[in-house]
Amino acid sequence: MHKGRVLFCIFLISVAVTAIYLALEWSFKAALFPLSVGIPLLILASMQLVQLVLGKDETIESAAVDLEFSSDVPPEIERRRVISAFAWIAGFIFCVYTIGFPLAVPLFICSYLRFESGVGSLPTITATAITWVVFYALFQRLVHLQFEQGALQAWLGL
Repeated sequence: MHKGRVLFCIFLISVAVTAIYLALEWSFKAALFPLSVGIPLLILASMQLVQLVLGKDETIESAAVDLEFSSDVPPEIERRRVISAFAWIAGFIFCVYTIGFPLAVPLFICSYLRFESGVGSLPTITATAITWVVFYALFQRLVHLQFEQGALQAWLGL
């Protein structure tokens, strides 16, 4: 059993329980995000803790999901992957700032799938459309959440 992993699971469980407990007294709109993150986090961290405590041996599949760095990847490839991930994150943040969150989400999904993942046009368009429909239906129609305008929209007066 890995003591560090057990302690980390306990930490995550305590964060999830705290977030859920505090969000229960809030309005639906305010509690939606902490509950939608906290409940799955509580379930998954609890399952991981049970597996660690019961001493379930890691299989090849579960070891592949582990976040520890592999020693067989050259450092220059690791560095390039990390820089690429940070560039995508920075690009998404820039898009949210300039064009607003509702437009940045489908643009990011489409760009990432097409250019980084190398997915074909049809799956990219399909995934982007599904993402936009779910995002629009959940946040704009169901919750009626108003997002701030992007800087470009504000500057152009749109």
